[in-house]
Amino acid sequence: MEFDMTKPVPETQPWSEKFWEGAKEGKLLIQVCKDCKSKIFYPRKFCPECWSGNLGWIEATGKAKIFTFSTAYDMVEPKFTDELPYTIAYVDLDEGIRNKLSEIETQLNGFKELIERINNLHRTIQ
Repeated sequence: MEFDMTKPVPETQPWSEKFWEGAKEGKLLIQVCKDCKSKIFYPRKFCPECWSGNLGWIEATGKAKIFTFSTAYDMVEPKFTDELPYTIAYVDLDEGIRNKLSEIETQLNGFKELIERINNLHRTIQ
């Protein structure tokens, strides 16, 4: 997949490198605090629950329940008009994390099938 680098892209930070390496392999990695066992997403330097820096990683199963979703048909940042319609979803991962997924992020993180189900559901509702 080719990306238009004129669009904003996240900057890789030292504490998020492993996350982006996993994304390149089609994996969604979630941080876990080794001290308090909290699951953390998005990647951070310290656990937001206990402030420990003793963090590890687990791979998400890819199983989730849809919390909500929305499809934009118009009125987006001009750099993204070529991607319309554009679906985003908030999903509750089995690992206990609520995550926002866009179609591009979904393809990177191995959740393409989930977005396809969301789009099919949306078409059924219309």
